[in-house]
Amino acid sequence: MAATNERLREPEKEPRIKRSATRSLSRLWPYVRPVRARFLMAAGVAAVASCMGLVIPLVLKWLVDGPVADREPGGVWLGGALLLGLGIAEAGLFGVRRWLVARPLAFVEASMRADLYRHLQRLPVSFHDRWASGQLLSRATTDLMLLRMFLAFPLTFLVVNGVTVLVGFAILLAQQWTLGLVLLLPAIPLIVLCSVFETRYAVVARTVQDQTGDLTTVVEEGVLGIRIVKGFGRHRSQARAFRALTGRVRSTELHKAGLLATIWALIMTLPELAIGAALVLGTVQVADGDLSAGTLVAFLSTALTLRWPVESLGFLLAMSQDAATATDRFFEVMDEPTAEQSTAPQRSTSRNGTPRTTPQDGLRFEGLEFRYADAPPDAPPVLARIDLHIRSGETMALVGATGSGKTTLTALVPRLHEPTRGRITLDGRDITTLPRDELRELVAVAFEEPTLFSATAGENVLMGAAGAAEADLVRALQVAQADFVHALPQGADTQVGEQGLSLSGGQRQRLALARAVVGQPRFLVLDDPLSALDVHTEALVEAALRQVLATTTALVVAHRPSTVLLADRVALLSGGRIAAVGTHHQLLGDSAEYRSLMSGIEREEAR
Repeated sequence: MAATNERLREPEKEPRIKRSATRSLSRLWPYVRPVRARFLMAAGVAAVASCMGLVIPLVLKWLVDGPVADREPGGVWLGGALLLGLGIAEAGLFGVRRWLVARPLAFVEASMRADLYRHLQRLPVSFHDRWASGQLLSRATTDLMLLRMFLAFPLTFLVVNGVTVLVGFAILLAQQWTLGLVLLLPAIPLIVLCSVFETRYAVVARTVQDQTGDLTTVVEEGVLGIRIVKGFGRHRSQARAFRALTGRVRSTELHKAGLLATIWALIMTLPELAIGAALVLGTVQVADGDLSAGTLVAFLSTALTLRWPVESLGFLLAMSQDAATATDRFFEVMDEPTAEQSTAPQRSTSRNGTPRTTPQDGLRFEGLEFRYADAPPDAPPVLARIDLHIRSGETMALVGATGSGKTTLTALVPRLHEPTRGRITLDGRDITTLPRDELRELVAVAFEEPTLFSATAGENVLMGAAGAAEADLVRALQVAQADFVHALPQGADTQVGEQGLSLSGGQRQRLALARAVVGQPRFLVLDDPLSALDVHTEALVEAALRQVLATTTALVVAHRPSTVLLADRVALLSGGRIAAVGTHHQLLGDSAEYRSLMSGIEREEAR
């Protein structure tokens, strides 16, 4: 499993640190812009609250040099009340900040997740073939959670703490500039340390987030394939593979924690040493009479107040780098071109240059060639020089040996893949000139591997046609011989579970067939739609399917002679090329390859 997972995550093997954290996070601006007013208000409130904490040392100075030195109880009570009021006001302002950002953060996260899901639906099938589902899932969950946490805390406090430090040092220098310079000495080493830390932490942060995506993939595969795991008794080997992967994640997380612990220790030690030196120097100045006790108390209180803004720098930088990595991972998917963007529409024209629209021309493949994008340059194309015409209202069976390219050819009709050369036309219209929504209203598909969703049986069927009514559902279930739906606990409103695994293979295939015919499409593409049916059910489905095929133009991948007999003509696909076209009986007489193929199928069915 681990080897398979590494292959699936091929595009993500190497951590890609393309830009600085600031530049990466700047890409979030389009999502933050609609709620920028509340974010700015929250930052302003937090800055006021933080700076209010710097007033407390000034009150302490007044208390020590005034009422305490003069032994005035009234002044002490007044100073205490003032300190209490400042503390309550500071806490209240920080509470207001949280209230201000709560709703905007929920809006930003929801918007990003919705955009990501919408974009995933528009990406070509080739993208999903290359990317592991766990990597995409981790981007939609863990990465967006990191971004929400960044917007909630580090984004605000990197600014607030910066303002607090600047104001605090201005107060320190104004009170006693010699002691203030002592506290400024660690600034240059801290800047160098933070720069080195950010560079190293970025690589580790990217690695651990990619490994988390791998871990998500393994868990998802283990859950979806639980029947295979249990059926072959592979739970121990799967557990070992999972432990190995979690071990790698653990090692990377420990490395990440070690980096954070190191920078935090250094960031905490250097200011503490500076405060200690300032304390010694200030005490000497008080003893010499060059500095009042109240000023030293205020100075040290201000310095201690600035400890958290300085010491939190490592923590805030780490969270910011995590968020920058999450932003990169999010936009890696968002930057992928959609199916519309990756293919330039071509106009279908006749010899005189005007668009050719031949009504009722059926389905044509003209000079079609296809190779997968990741195929080696010297590899032969999967499909080469395909010329095939399925006349309007005709059913064409597509027959060929395993690996001959049948499924690939059917996937080109609804533009799940794009031809490398040549074109496909529907009633004379090049499918590249049709909006995809219109194309997929004209063409309905049923794949060999039926996919059902975690929805009701009826919803799965009605997914095949927008605006289909209850009568269409009943008719489609009848055609597909899926009347078993009515016997389910809640009928068509019964939840079929994830991947429809609560149903048998034949039941799932019949629901997928019902989904294909529910909209009474103009063109129908069926990839071996009867493979999981028993002989009796297959005969019933074929009888009902004949009525549907009589009113549509259909391309049917066939592996059984009984399915071939549904077609008006048969096309033999061999080695990625159309080797012969004719009726079933003509090909039996004219094509030795076809006879061999059909006789092999018949022998298998007879066993």
